[in-house]
Amino acid sequence: MQSFQCACGQVLFFDNTQCVACQRQVGYDPASRSLREVGDGTPFLRCANSLQYGVCNWLIPATRRDGTPTPPGSLCRSCRYNRTIPDTTDARLLPLWARLEAAKRRLLVTLWSLGMHIPTQASDPEGGLAFDLVSSRIDPQATMGHLHGVITVDLEEADDVFRHINRTNLGEDIRTLLGHFRHESGHYVWARWQNPLRFDDPQRAAFRQRFGSELEKDYPASLQRHYTKGPPPDWRLHFISAYATSHPWEDWAESWNYYLEMADGLETANALGLQTQASPIDLTRFPAEAAQLPPMLSPEPEADAHFLTMLHRWAALSTVLNEISQSLGQPPLTPQVLSVPIAQKLRLIHWLVGRTGLL
Repeated sequence: MQSFQCACGQVLFFDNTQCVACQRQVGYDPASRSLREVGDGTPFLRCANSLQYGVCNWLIPATRRDGTPTPPGSLCRSCRYNRTIPDTTDARLLPLWARLEAAKRRLLVTLWSLGMHIPTQASDPEGGLAFDLVSSRIDPQATMGHLHGVITVDLEEADDVFRHINRTNLGEDIRTLLGHFRHESGHYVWARWQNPLRFDDPQRAAFRQRFGSELEKDYPASLQRHYTKGPPPDWRLHFISAYATSHPWEDWAESWNYYLEMADGLETANALGLQTQASPIDLTRFPAEAAQLPPMLSPEPEADAHFLTMLHRWAALSTVLNEISQSLGQPPLTPQVLSVPIAQKLRLIHWLVGRTGLL
């Protein structure tokens, strides 16, 4: 994520609504990808979900493209993706909703920065994206997941205790709100990519070579087996997480989650001036085949080299982040182990990201 600067020179960050130095009111303008001043005389308005509920810090233009004033109660670009929002009369839900919205905004900015300008489902019922933000405490039947372009996220996951209990019960190394959004967006992207393809399309074959055949495993039975028996003992050699072992779809979504984490983490490090150049020793960690595409896709030597550099830089940075976290008495921030098979999965994702026209 980028960092920003107030007109007074103070450093600002993505979620800021006010400069702590000069007290200017600010918000995020997705059109310019910058924090802008908002208030009387400025060309921006706050999102209605900010004015009414305090759950958003994004801005909208004060004037529409046709020159008319933006109507009161208008939503920002992020909040327009919502299909279902919590009961706004329930005070307990508002801070949980705010945390979910913050994670969703980070997901969207990362997708857009990668060139994925995904439509809302309201504007594109067939290919668009929507979010249902619901509470399993209120509706026990509500489950997180993706179906037909709709991502459902449980508000209760924004409660740290609730999430920690789930993390412990499910044996997960990490479990974050942002990770939920990234993971489910991976299912959405997979459906947009794979569903229109012919059965014998080389892209389908490329997916199956890297992640396995989704047709050879019954999905519900695979998940049940995972929760009953757990992952195989050597799963870290081939999978980014234990849950990724359950089914090729979940392997893809977990790997997609990690790719977005890597891309966002490197952007943040660059924005803050952190040195992420891999050392000569680090540069021997991954062989060239870690960055090669499946043979049924056209070779891309230049893109292979770019990805390999990205991978080495992230390996160096994530090591630093983990050591700093443990120095502060916290668990590693990125405990995942990168092997050559995992890198090759990430390389296929990198290939798809470079071809957003396919989506």
